[in-house]
Amino acid sequence: MVEVRLFSGFRKGRNKITVLPVAEFPTVDHILRRMEIPAEEVSILLINGFHSQKDDPLKSGDVVSLFPAVGGG
Repeated sequence: MVEVRLFSGFRKGRNKITVLPVAEFPTVDHILRRMEIPAEEVSILLINGFHSQKDDPLKSGDVVSLFPAVGGG
């Protein structure tokens, strides 16, 4: 299983934390498609606290954190 944690605007209409089977979601790209999050909207992608790419392979027990771009001023 892979734990997916969503932050900020990604939480709207979605669970804050979702657990998915790694066999069906072998990369973050698969997760993004399932959750209907456009890859270009992901500003920070972490796997187990380390900056990662959407096509990096996932393994059981991984924690994926997704952050959108946040504006401010």
